[in-house]
Amino acid sequence: MRPEIEIALLRLPHGDGLPLPAYASDHAAGLDVVAAESVTLAPGARHAVATGFAIAIPEGYEVQVRPRSGLALKHGITCLNTPGTIDADYRGEVKIILINLGDAPFEVVRGERIAQLVPAPVQRARFAEVDLLDETARGLGGFGSTGR
Repeated sequence: MRPEIEIALLRLPHGDGLPLPAYASDHAAGLDVVAAESVTLAPGARHAVATGFAIAIPEGYEVQVRPRSGLALKHGITCLNTPGTIDADYRGEVKIILINLGDAPFEVVRGERIAQLVPAPVQRARFAEVDLLDETARGLGGFGSTGR
């Protein structure tokens, strides 16, 4: 069995009657999250879609927000700022920033699955300023420099 963390969830009034984030299959990495509002996204439009809940993530973890592949392929609907990060100290409503990259308006319907939430451990880092970096075979090669 995989280790689990517990994430406290506060259902907000406009989230009444909606399912909690849940895995769609035994081996799914992300928990499906549904919209708590209905909104029409015109082509090129974006909107922070309400989910109807807030969460308290344990210290040392984040929750990543990722798009659903079916919405992307079929309708051109994806998440901006992907993957988005919900920090452990955030206590506001979880909102999903959707954008319509398709060529037709798209109806987000309350209760429809709109994104996935993926809990992940956070590795903290600090930067140490130096006078010189070590050399590598790639060196200063930029974008695409390792391709053939």
